[in-house]
Amino acid sequence: MSKKINLGLDLRGGFEVLYKVEPAKKGQKIDKAALADTAAALDRRINALGVSEPQISVEGNNRIRVQLAGVKDQNEARKMLSTTANLTFRDVNDKVMMDGTDLVQGKAKQSFDQNGKPDVVLQLKSRKKFADVTKKILAMAPNNQLVIWMDFQKGDSYKKEVAKKNPKFLSNPSVNSVLNTDQVEITGNFTVKEASNLADLLNAGALPVKLHEIYSTSVGASFGQEALHDTILAGIIGVAAIFLFMIGYYRFPGFIACITLSVYIFLILLIYRLMGAVLTLPGIAALVLGVGMAVDANIITYERIKEELRVGKSVKSAFRAGNKSSFVAIFDSNLTTILAAVILFYFGTSSIRGFATTLIISILLSFLTAVYGSRWLLGLWVNSNFLKKRPHWFGVKKSAIHNIAENIDTHDLKTKFDWYDFVKHRNIFFTISAVLIIGGFILLSIFKLNLSIDFSSGTRIEVSSNQALSQQEIQRDLDHLHLKSEDIVMQGTNRHHAVIRVKGSFSDKEKSTQINQYFTEKYGKSPSISSVSPTVGKELALSAVYSLLLAAVGIIIYVAFRFEWRMGVASIVALFHDAFFMIAFFSITRLEVDVTFIAAVLTIVGYSINDSIVTFDRIRDNLNRRRKIKTAKEIHDIVNAGIRQTLARSVNTVLTVLMTSVALAIFGSESIRNFSIALIVGLITGTYSSIFIAAQIWFVLKKRQLKKHGAIVIQKARRTRADEPQV
Repeated sequence: MSKKINLGLDLRGGFEVLYKVEPAKKGQKIDKAALADTAAALDRRINALGVSEPQISVEGNNRIRVQLAGVKDQNEARKMLSTTANLTFRDVNDKVMMDGTDLVQGKAKQSFDQNGKPDVVLQLKSRKKFADVTKKILAMAPNNQLVIWMDFQKGDSYKKEVAKKNPKFLSNPSVNSVLNTDQVEITGNFTVKEASNLADLLNAGALPVKLHEIYSTSVGASFGQEALHDTILAGIIGVAAIFLFMIGYYRFPGFIACITLSVYIFLILLIYRLMGAVLTLPGIAALVLGVGMAVDANIITYERIKEELRVGKSVKSAFRAGNKSSFVAIFDSNLTTILAAVILFYFGTSSIRGFATTLIISILLSFLTAVYGSRWLLGLWVNSNFLKKRPHWFGVKKSAIHNIAENIDTHDLKTKFDWYDFVKHRNIFFTISAVLIIGGFILLSIFKLNLSIDFSSGTRIEVSSNQALSQQEIQRDLDHLHLKSEDIVMQGTNRHHAVIRVKGSFSDKEKSTQINQYFTEKYGKSPSISSVSPTVGKELALSAVYSLLLAAVGIIIYVAFRFEWRMGVASIVALFHDAFFMIAFFSITRLEVDVTFIAAVLTIVGYSINDSIVTFDRIRDNLNRRRKIKTAKEIHDIVNAGIRQTLARSVNTVLTVLMTSVALAIFGSESIRNFSIALIVGLITGTYSSIFIAAQIWFVLKKRQLKKHGAIVIQKARRTRADEPQV
């Protein structure tokens, strides 16, 4: 099945087209704003779910280059890209009655008419205006047709087209009565795909300009089979390490987790296949990372089961109690992350939406496989009584099990971390984080970020030859010219063309002349040199920041409702602590920041939220065991207990994710090395912040509340049904 998944430009190559941007109306000026709007409109058309991974770049003052992966029908791709999508409703005399501004944006959808034929349903802004239009058309009987045009041009005419077998207009329904409705159906000889494409075009909106195709060509893979092989190998090593860890630490339940994780991987690939998603190298890395994240729900459940076994419960009772107590933590952490992903998808663009889509799918599938799949499989063995006298099969030593008659609660169990007082030393960690953040701001202001061509100005060099070219030969040429390339892509079926992207613009005419002269003398053809604008990359970065801020507000609101607002604030502080630390780290180390870095930051943000919520869930449990808090010492003990009880889970979870990230960094392709390094740094800081920052900030806020009111009466926090469907 994996062979049927669409591979991205970096792995399989695709189709490239270069457009010259021309005014759509007389007197229209083509400036940077018009180019940016056009690039954004093209991205919306191609990337509805964010899983198509198009590459769109603005070049010079009036050109836009679009690269698409895995295009089978180039003519269909051209139509989707260059159609202006100006919809008009006209009478038989070609007079405009309504246009695209009368439609509700984003509400076009593919449907079926009364005869079962594909059509497109539009939603109008005004019933009254449509009623007035149909009244005027009705008065023109017998020529009472409402003609729907797409991209009506000067010289077009309904009377010329109506007799043709394939007219230019979309449809011409007769109006036999005044219609007071806000919906219009566009019918025609559409296939389902054609109707769906038309709906997508209308939802994406009309292009603000005209696009004139200069040339198009096929594009070779920039990384190729070797990079794909390396990344898949790294993924296999990372997943195998997770499987060995789960079996070694959790024994039989770990074996069950390996089965459900395998199902999870299969389902992820299946959904990617059904969605027609395009998989790039960072996408493969994200999927492998998803395996590490999916194991978290298993770890939470198994840690709870081990606690229940240690207090002396039977295997069957411990299994039920562990599932019951872990459900809320898993539910809250997953729902909080999904909330952030939905906001990222709704307000984000391009690969931000792709990241959000993948995150939502991963969380839903991990919840399905880990919460229900693992429980069902393990429940079969537990209920068969095969494990009745085998608590050691759960990784619990016989010496650690208390007698049930001792009546010990799971909250009173000793942990490996009881020797350390996390709250007492909070100021040390606050100081460490403050010094690192302030130092990071200073260093960031001095060194800035080492931005790739995705976010800074660059130069595109196209080299042509009568003979086949190779990436190795081109790289030697660049070394000779003292140029460092962002990537080298071979084009054409015979590989007679190579496209090189270099960071920085050549304002120095002498350098441009040197490059031109070198390639002309060596290959007999003058290279094409053009500047590339980072317009799309900058929009992507701004979209990520804006979406992240909105997601933070959403998380605070949700956590305030489910927990309390202080926990929401503490979680967000930890989240931004992690994100900024990664940015400062990349500034200091001078590692290059590209589009995949944004994906890494967002991944760590998701992990940070998840980790903090699980810790706060346990703190909430400890808090709810009391009716009233009278002293700061009580809050101190509650926080310490919550951290100690979840620390094993936090360490084990980050270890599994680190296994995949380290495997990707060591064995994966060079192209995702920075991505992997960002994940490793972020995972470590994410675990650190949830334990030493988020929980401690909540302690400080709660202590202030106690000082203000003298005592805190505990109101039971809102929870989900604890008696969720039994296995």
